[in-house]
Amino acid sequence: MKNTGLLLLFILISITSFGQFNKYFSEETLRLDYTHAGDAKNEFFYLDELIAEPFWGGSKINLIDNFNYGKYYFEVYDKESDILIYSRGYSSLFAEWQTTLEAREVSKSFEETIIFPMPINPIIVKMYSRSWEGELLKQTEYDIDPNNYFIQRGLRKEYPVYQALLHGKPSEKVDIVILPDGYTKDEMELFKQDCDKFAKVLFDFYPYSEYKDRFNISGVLAPSEESGTDIPKDSIWRNTLLGSSFYTFDSERYCMTTENKSVRDAAANVPYDQIYILVNSEKYGGGAILNHYNLSVNSNKQAGKIFIHELGHGFAGLGDEYYDSSTSYNDFYNLDVEPWEPNITTLVDFNSKWGHLIDDSIPVPTPDSTIYYSSMGVFEGGGYSAKGIYRPKKDCLMKSFDGDTFCDACSESIVKMINFYSK
Repeated sequence: MKNTGLLLLFILISITSFGQFNKYFSEETLRLDYTHAGDAKNEFFYLDELIAEPFWGGSKINLIDNFNYGKYYFEVYDKESDILIYSRGYSSLFAEWQTTLEAREVSKSFEETIIFPMPINPIIVKMYSRSWEGELLKQTEYDIDPNNYFIQRGLRKEYPVYQALLHGKPSEKVDIVILPDGYTKDEMELFKQDCDKFAKVLFDFYPYSEYKDRFNISGVLAPSEESGTDIPKDSIWRNTLLGSSFYTFDSERYCMTTENKSVRDAAANVPYDQIYILVNSEKYGGGAILNHYNLSVNSNKQAGKIFIHELGHGFAGLGDEYYDSSTSYNDFYNLDVEPWEPNITTLVDFNSKWGHLIDDSIPVPTPDSTIYYSSMGVFEGGGYSAKGIYRPKKDCLMKSFDGDTFCDACSESIVKMINFYSK
């Protein structure tokens, strides 16, 4: 009887949530493009344009984001009732750039986007930024009428779609759209093969291997004029659709793009929860940012693990657990504040992290000793810092590619996110 009661409660909640979606939203997406500008100490948000896109890929039940992940957060309120009807946390390339030495000397602007289901009635969008002290502070708000004739409607760039994996309705699955960069028209067959390859690789790794039926994976057949990607230090510049480039923030292996509009225009051809850009290159590299986009190369010998590692950032909000000098960031984390990423800690609020996964016999912090190599613990070094930030295990796919597994804390976080988008 107890299990029957829980099932009935779940069904009731699901019906109520679907009703809420249908009350406030249609099946399309409203895309809000804005410019994010500033320097190391200051930031400004400038509305660019609104675009009504034809597909909504997200959950119709889990509309409110309670993870508290991300440097930024936005809320959508029904204007008439002032009821919160949608929210999401996310991060951006601008936030990372703010921690570079360049940001201390110059100001820059970056293209950014937030998306949410197309509202039926007028809404208010409130946007927040997380301060150095870890607080989400409101930066701006926009009053939007979905019937405004200045909202552009439809696809800007229409492309064929390749379905690499299909398991059900977009609203009930994790929908990954794979975008090609540096694949010419003659290389679209190679791109299809790469979509299949990475759709297989994803489920070679736990916990994804246990949840294959929760995913849809699509590829947008959008060719570039030239093959490859930019490698500035080698004076290699390629005319590609999405403008990817190595040496982002002067870090050789960091391959990203600042051409957000091109990325979003291509992704809009399908319903999606996550954007994954595949770059046609054998050079080692990639990058990913929570609910912004993921990127990795297609043909490096480590391409599969790069793909998995980067998805950990963009999809599950996982932090990097390594602490070498290969990044260009300075003072990325405030050691007096608990970081929002679920797999790193400053011990300021460790009770909110993975303590429930550690055996009572394991000391906290955990000594850097071989006897604890296979144990879950609290090991110093992570988040680009050798001191003051701690990770859950000696090694993990978010630290290095020496092994083939995520630690228990990362796996748990991935499963939570899969459930959020597919239940």
